[in-house]
Amino acid sequence: MSEPSVSRGGSDRAALFEAPDDVEAINRLYHERRWSDGLPVVPPTVERVQRMLAGTRRPPGELVSSIAPGFGAATVERIAINAVLAGCIPGYLPAVIAAVEAVAAPEFNLQGIQATTNPVAVWVIVNGPAGRELGVNGSFNCLGQGTPANAAIGRALRLVLQNIGGALPGEMDRATHGQPGKYTFCCAENEDANPWEPLHVERGFRRDASTVTVVGAEGTMNMNTHTKDAGELLRVFADTMQHPPSNEYCYGSEPWLILSPEHAEILRSGGLTKSEVKGRLWELTKMPAGRMTEKDLLRVKAARGKELGDIRPDTVLTIAHRPEDMRFIVAGGPGTHSVYVPCFGNTRAVTRQIS
Repeated sequence: MSEPSVSRGGSDRAALFEAPDDVEAINRLYHERRWSDGLPVVPPTVERVQRMLAGTRRPPGELVSSIAPGFGAATVERIAINAVLAGCIPGYLPAVIAAVEAVAAPEFNLQGIQATTNPVAVWVIVNGPAGRELGVNGSFNCLGQGTPANAAIGRALRLVLQNIGGALPGEMDRATHGQPGKYTFCCAENEDANPWEPLHVERGFRRDASTVTVVGAEGTMNMNTHTKDAGELLRVFADTMQHPPSNEYCYGSEPWLILSPEHAEILRSGGLTKSEVKGRLWELTKMPAGRMTEKDLLRVKAARGKELGDIRPDTVLTIAHRPEDMRFIVAGGPGTHSVYVPCFGNTRAVTRQIS
């Protein structure tokens, strides 16, 4: 068999090397060198990388960002290599590039997210026409299996974070447990079912723009309630969101909800605007500081002392600094389920336009 040239998109430099023309052998090689996420990869041959690069007009050598914690250079070509590894098609590449730009924004705090013991993963939310054109799922099972775009775009970003950023598990990635979202965590907003303005419009983009938003997400918590009353719905959501061993109350965070279309319609029918939903949740999620442990209160005092003053057990903690920091999208299919997505805390979501 011939030995094709295979590309590598690592934290030092992109390189070419000869590899056996055998998928199993190449996957063993990538696993041994820790260039994969443990799942089978698509060999990034020179030909495949060139086809991937056809998905963007940006030059291969252009520096998109530096990726913490190793601060490897994420050039367009290196991103394309990892997109091939993840199983992307060329049309997905601009969305992956936009996500790579977004995670490097200072307010996202990628250094903290990549090197923490926390299980935080990067959640990618796609909005605008690109979601429909690329087939990114925002409806049934939008956080689950079965949609190539969701799986490949989220996985490509994770491989960039590992292979260019150098966040290898047990080395610079110190996550105690991690979470399944560290394989891939990507969905679209179900804009057709959203009774309010979609996320990207709320964040200052035109409705016809295509964007990705990155979120430092600790995981997901299903909330199943059959109530048809808007006030009851927000109360039980808030009860779910209150949790003492929390980075959100410690730092003042950006907690996220994924509202099912059914629950979103209940809130809309109850006469609530998006801003009013946020305001009510912010009030309802207030929690006495005494619910936290003494040692965890020391962290709160260090992080929020200037904001809240002398923090005592009877001090009321807010889950976010301001009502506007309560975040949500509408996504998923029919059903009485919504999802609470707690945030890493010391991070802020970032949105970038797909070009």
